[in-house]
Amino acid sequence: MEIYFLKNNNNSINVKLWKQNFWWRKDNIKRIMKKKIEVLVRAIIQERGKTLICKKIGKDYRGKNYYFFPGGHVEFGESAKEALERELKEELGLRTKKSFFIGGSEHQFIEEGKKYHEINLVFQVLTDKIKTKSKEDHLQFFLMDKDQLSKEKVLPTVLTKAVLKWLKTKKPFWVSEI
Repeated sequence: MEIYFLKNNNNSINVKLWKQNFWWRKDNIKRIMKKKIEVLVRAIIQERGKTLICKKIGKDYRGKNYYFFPGGHVEFGESAKEALERELKEELGLRTKKSFFIGGSEHQFIEEGKKYHEINLVFQVLTDKIKTKSKEDHLQFFLMDKDQLSKEKVLPTVLTKAVLKWLKTKKPFWVSEI
């Protein structure tokens, strides 16, 4: 991919991108550059055969009736493990004793008309004591057994299926819906 800056007759600069034998205008470049892949960390925390999951709650999240594994976005300049520790501390006040990378997933989805592309890095997390009381008003935490995990709407679905399989086999995974 090459980017060209071209001066036209009225002294304005046009940016053109050459990709696969096509010229793209500046407005198309802006549209393309807005699309990004989000990288998230997810924690698999277990207690007596149950797995910790969470759900968004509150008036801003009405109608979003699904669960997901705890975690969040990796910030620029932050390692995945640092992001995992930060997210768990922010959300639950948990301190990570040990964490082990167990797999990853990628998927795309549309929410409120906006298209998302996520990559989830998944870690088994060991802590001293599991807490289910959220430190953030918009999150609620639960412990679910394998049967509940397989029946409830836990997103992304491809990741939930991989985690359920991992709980049985303990084999690392990579899954994609793309």
